[in-house]
Amino acid sequence: MTSELRTTSEPLTIRHIARALVFDPANRLLLIEYEAVRPAPANPEAKNFWFMPGGGLEPGETHEEACRRELGEEIGVHDAAIGPQVALCDGPFHLFDKSRDARERYFVVRLPDDRIDTHMLAETEDNPVIGTRWWPLDELATTDARIEPAGLTDLACRIARGEVPETPETLMWRGA
Repeated sequence: MTSELRTTSEPLTIRHIARALVFDPANRLLLIEYEAVRPAPANPEAKNFWFMPGGGLEPGETHEEACRRELGEEIGVHDAAIGPQVALCDGPFHLFDKSRDARERYFVVRLPDDRIDTHMLAETEDNPVIGTRWWPLDELATTDARIEPAGLTDLACRIARGEVPETPETLMWRGA
């Protein structure tokens, strides 16, 4: 696997991204497992990480439009109601093959059931996809798996309890 880990002061490409905290009726959170270019600093044996569905904005798209399009491409849900923006995470992200200065916006999406179609997921991604999982929030809160960004699990738990932030919270990458 090649990577673009930078050793110079060349600036990273800015990429505007929309992602969704996708909940099913049981308040499980859907996450995608990816293979990381770099291991987690706290656990060098764990290269994989879990991330929300979503991706980059296309020219002229709003974050909400991009979020809806990405959900269709990645999980086969084309008519999702995009809820409020609850968080953002800006800064250098080096876990994918192509490092970037990610400008991510996170929206709440509640699905009527847990049916998704991920047959096109691996084809739309620029990094190897391991799979998807509906995470029960109690398991997510106690897992040793790498969940990106830091603070996502706590935010998801609060949203599931009905505590939706009035203004978007700022999350941070885990040393990515």
